[in-house]
Amino acid sequence: MRVISGTARGRRLSAPPGERLRPTADRVKEALFSILGSLLGNFDGIRTLDIFAGTGSLGIEALSRGGCETVFVDNHRESAATVRKNLEALGFAGRGTVLVKDATAAIGTLEKAGRPFRLVLLDPPYRLGMTERVLERLACSPLVTDETIITAETADDEEIGTEFGPLRMFDRRVYGDTALSFFRKGASIDHA
Repeated sequence: MRVISGTARGRRLSAPPGERLRPTADRVKEALFSILGSLLGNFDGIRTLDIFAGTGSLGIEALSRGGCETVFVDNHRESAATVRKNLEALGFAGRGTVLVKDATAAIGTLEKAGRPFRLVLLDPPYRLGMTERVLERLACSPLVTDETIITAETADDEEIGTEFGPLRMFDRRVYGDTALSFFRKGASIDHA
């Protein structure tokens, strides 16, 4: 597991021991950030929310590419410690905040600060319904504006809705056994 591009390109990331985590494959991460690059133009100054952060790989990729800040959310202390370790090792500690909380509780906490995100990355455990629960919560959250792009990584055979309040899926791509779904407020659905 490594950083694909940007200032930390090629640097390896630490992962906690065991098999609890399912890190995003490098080729899927490369495809994801290629798509995001075409949607965003660049990552300069972007605030990112990385929910179900695991090792922090996705949020760190956004920082490496020029993001100004990433908030990492994971309810496992071991994962949170790994994210902090990776941020320190790459020199991104001042641009990353780690919350050890359940995803929906963390959204509530972040809403109190009132600062929206331009990019939200969801990579929950597969097939547990967590993706839809978080998308439902984000749909009515002030953390998400008309400019926010939300990505959700799921198993390719995992069915998720295409509409959550004003959030609409506007693209879906499959890479092997992994699907990437893209949401935005009021977007039209191109792929379902």
